[in-house]
Amino acid sequence: MILQYHMLRGNDFPPVRANPSDAGLDLRWTPAEPAETVLQIKPGDTALVPTGCKFGVPHGYMLEIKNKSGIAYKRQLLVGACVVDSGYDGEVFVNLHNTGRETQYLQPGDKVAQAVVVPVVHARFMASEDPDLYEWYPITISDRGDGALGSTGK
Repeated sequence: MILQYHMLRGNDFPPVRANPSDAGLDLRWTPAEPAETVLQIKPGDTALVPTGCKFGVPHGYMLEIKNKSGIAYKRQLLVGACVVDSGYDGEVFVNLHNTGRETQYLQPGDKVAQAVVVPVVHARFMASEDPDLYEWYPITISDRGDGALGSTGK
Protein backbone atom coordinates (compact mmCIF):
# COMPACT_ATOMS: atom_id res chain seq x y z
CA MET A 1 0.00 0.00 0.00
CA ILE A 2 1.17 3.50 -0.75
CA LEU A 3 -0.06 6.30 1.48
CA GLN A 4 0.74 9.84 0.41
CA TYR A 5 1.59 12.65 2.77
CA HIS A 6 2.34 16.34 2.36
CA MET A 7 4.47 18.54 4.58
CA LEU A 8 2.78 21.90 5.18
CA ARG A 9 5.84 23.77 6.41
CA GLY A 10 8.74 22.40 4.42
CA ASN A 11 10.16 18.94 4.77
CA ASP A 12 12.17 19.30 7.98
CA PHE A 13 10.38 16.62 10.01
CA PRO A 14 8.72 14.07 7.70
CA PRO A 15 6.94 11.06 9.19
CA VAL A 16 9.34 8.10 9.13
CA ARG A 17 9.76 4.66 10.64
CA ALA A 18 12.79 4.41 12.89
CA ASN A 19 13.15 0.79 11.76
CA PRO A 20 11.72 -0.84 8.61
CA SER A 21 9.66 -3.31 10.68
CA ASP A 22 8.09 -0.67 12.96
CA ALA A 23 4.29 -0.47 12.84
CA GLY A 24 4.11 3.30 13.22
CA LEU A 25 5.52 6.36 11.54
CA ASP A 26 7.08 8.78 14.01
CA LEU A 27 5.37 12.18 14.15
CA ARG A 28 7.24 15.23 15.40
CA TRP A 29 6.33 18.66 16.73
CA THR A 30 6.44 21.04 13.78
CA PRO A 31 5.62 24.55 15.02
CA ALA A 32 3.10 26.59 13.06
CA GLU A 33 5.29 29.66 13.50
CA PRO A 34 9.06 29.55 12.84
CA ALA A 35 9.67 31.71 15.91
CA GLU A 36 8.28 28.97 18.20
CA THR A 37 11.29 27.19 19.68
CA VAL A 38 9.82 25.64 22.83
CA LEU A 39 6.44 24.11 23.64
CA GLN A 40 5.72 23.89 27.36
CA ILE A 41 3.21 21.37 28.74
CA LYS A 42 2.62 21.74 32.47
CA PRO A 43 1.55 18.83 34.71
CA GLY A 44 -2.10 18.03 34.10
CA ASP A 45 -2.24 20.17 30.94
CA THR A 46 -3.07 19.06 27.42
CA ALA A 47 -1.61 20.54 24.26
CA LEU A 48 -2.80 20.19 20.67
CA VAL A 49 0.57 19.63 18.98
CA PRO A 50 0.85 20.35 15.22
CA THR A 51 2.82 17.85 13.12
CA GLY A 52 3.00 19.80 9.87
CA CYS A 53 1.75 16.65 8.08
CA LYS A 54 -1.39 15.86 6.17
CA PHE A 55 -2.13 12.38 4.87
CA GLY A 56 -4.17 10.86 2.07
CA VAL A 57 -5.85 8.01 3.92
CA PRO A 58 -7.60 5.59 1.54
CA HIS A 59 -11.20 4.46 2.04
CA GLY A 60 -11.32 1.42 4.31
CA TYR A 61 -8.46 2.64 6.49
CA MET A 62 -7.67 5.17 9.19
CA LEU A 63 -4.56 6.48 10.86
CA GLU A 64 -4.55 5.89 14.58
CA ILE A 65 -2.26 8.24 16.47
CA LYS A 66 -0.63 6.27 19.29
CA ASN A 67 1.80 6.81 22.16
CA LYS A 68 5.52 6.45 21.67
CA SER A 69 6.38 4.05 24.50
CA GLY A 70 9.60 5.81 25.50
CA ILE A 71 7.97 9.24 25.59
CA ALA A 72 5.01 7.91 27.56
CA TYR A 73 7.26 6.18 30.08
CA LYS A 74 10.14 8.63 30.43
CA ARG A 75 8.24 11.91 30.06
CA GLN A 76 4.66 10.94 31.02
CA LEU A 77 3.33 12.45 27.78
CA LEU A 78 0.29 10.46 26.63
CA VAL A 79 -1.71 10.74 23.43
CA GLY A 80 -5.44 11.36 23.77
CA ALA A 81 -8.00 9.93 21.38
CA CYS A 82 -6.67 10.61 17.89
CA VAL A 83 -8.21 9.06 14.79
CA VAL A 84 -7.52 10.40 11.31
CA ASP A 85 -10.37 9.31 9.04
CA SER A 86 -10.23 8.67 5.33
CA GLY A 87 -11.25 11.87 3.58
CA TYR A 88 -9.79 14.24 6.19
CA ASP A 89 -7.34 16.43 4.34
CA GLY A 90 -6.16 18.82 7.02
CA GLU A 91 -3.12 18.90 9.24
CA VAL A 92 -2.76 16.10 11.77
CA PHE A 93 -2.53 17.30 15.35
CA VAL A 94 -1.57 15.22 18.38
CA ASN A 95 -3.62 15.58 21.56
CA LEU A 96 -0.75 15.32 24.07
CA HIS A 97 -1.43 15.17 27.82
CA ASN A 98 1.18 15.55 30.59
CA THR A 99 0.26 13.02 33.29
CA GLY A 100 3.49 13.57 35.22
CA ARG A 101 4.53 15.94 37.98
CA GLU A 102 7.06 17.96 35.98
CA THR A 103 6.61 20.48 33.19
CA GLN A 104 7.69 18.98 29.87
CA TYR A 105 9.36 21.01 27.14
CA LEU A 106 9.36 20.14 23.45
CA GLN A 107 11.70 21.51 20.83
CA PRO A 108 10.92 21.54 17.10
CA GLY A 109 11.46 18.07 15.69
CA ASP A 110 10.92 16.21 18.96
CA LYS A 111 8.97 12.97 18.53
CA VAL A 112 5.49 13.19 20.04
CA ALA A 113 3.54 10.18 18.72
CA GLN A 114 3.32 7.56 16.02
CA ALA A 115 0.77 7.04 13.25
CA VAL A 116 -0.38 3.49 12.55
CA VAL A 117 -2.45 2.52 9.49
CA VAL A 118 -5.49 0.51 10.61
CA PRO A 119 -8.14 -1.21 8.46
CA VAL A 120 -11.72 -0.14 9.17
CA VAL A 121 -14.79 -2.35 8.83
CA HIS A 122 -17.75 -0.31 7.63
CA ALA A 123 -20.67 -2.08 9.30
CA ARG A 124 -24.30 -1.05 9.13
CA PHE A 125 -25.76 -0.39 12.56
CA MET A 126 -29.36 -1.25 13.34
CA ALA A 127 -31.33 -0.13 16.38
CA SER A 128 -33.06 -2.90 18.34
CA GLU A 129 -36.18 -2.59 20.46
CA ASP A 130 -35.17 -5.78 22.30
CA PRO A 131 -32.48 -5.20 24.95
CA ASP A 132 -31.35 -8.86 24.63
CA LEU A 133 -29.15 -8.27 21.60
CA TYR A 134 -27.79 -11.81 21.35
CA GLU A 135 -31.09 -13.73 21.64
CA TRP A 136 -32.45 -12.97 18.16
CA TYR A 137 -29.34 -14.06 16.27
CA PRO A 138 -26.36 -15.68 18.03
CA ILE A 139 -23.40 -13.62 16.81
CA THR A 140 -21.07 -14.47 19.69
CA ILE A 141 -19.73 -17.59 21.35
CA SER A 142 -19.46 -15.86 24.74
CA ASP A 143 -21.96 -16.06 27.59
CA ARG A 144 -20.43 -13.06 29.33
CA GLY A 145 -23.72 -11.18 29.55
CA ASP A 146 -23.63 -7.67 31.06
CA GLY A 147 -20.60 -8.31 33.29
CA ALA A 148 -18.14 -5.42 33.10
CA LEU A 149 -15.10 -3.88 34.81
CA GLY A 150 -13.28 -6.99 35.95
CA SER A 151 -16.32 -9.26 36.20
CA THR A 152 -14.37 -12.21 34.76
CA GLY A 153 -11.62 -11.93 37.40
CA LYS A 154 -11.66 -12.86 41.06
